[in-house]
Amino acid sequence: MRKAAAGLLLLIATGSLAADPDALWKIVDGKCAPAARGGQDPKPCAAVDLARGVALLKDNSADKPYHYLAIPTVRVSGIEDDGVLADRSFEVAWDNRDLVARKLGHPLPRIAYALAINSRNGRSQRQLHIHIDCVRPEVRAAVDAGPVSARWTALPAPLDGHRTLALRIPGDTLAGVNPFRLLAEHVGGPLGDWTLVVVPMLPEGFVLLAHNDAFAHGEALMDFTCHAF
Repeated sequence: MRKAAAGLLLLIATGSLAADPDALWKIVDGKCAPAARGGQDPKPCAAVDLARGVALLKDNSADKPYHYLAIPTVRVSGIEDDGVLADRSFEVAWDNRDLVARKLGHPLPRIAYALAINSRNGRSQRQLHIHIDCVRPEVRAAVDAGPVSARWTALPAPLDGHRTLALRIPGDTLAGVNPFRLLAEHVGGPLGDWTLVVVPMLPEGFVLLAHNDAFAHGEALMDFTCHAF
């Protein structure tokens, strides 16, 4: 049992999650969530929100020094899974975005962040996980330039080479907001080939960014160095 746990920790420590597509699930379901339910430290997770069913785990890949993941504590394979329509991982990810700033070592403004999920073929893990990190400056500029509205609209210029749809939603938090459901209602079909990124606005509100591609990879809109902020 100790060897298995050590192996999982090694996978995270070396950034080699792709070696085991169920590594995230084994860590959350086998260690973090049980420990939290027992009132113990949920290591290796930073925290577990039992009420909303989401764990927060540091991604220790060498090229992602400040990166965190929000992972459901129930089995949800990814964006293609119907379970996303009841999932609260985006909400919990936003509420815990300061994990990135703490790891960075200084506060970050609201507009520095981005939350992202990759498509079914654009990910390495078979458990839903929301990426929490900084937004690329050019993505921030494109979103600010708009136009974005309360209806899904294509941005004038592609992001990372893709035609990108944008939707503005109000509010200071994502409480009661399910980005997956909002995209599903617009698409009217499976979401497996979509990526979804949430970018905050000022003074409040958010913009959802989505594009459709077999290997859609929302992480490409993130800046893992946070150098612009």
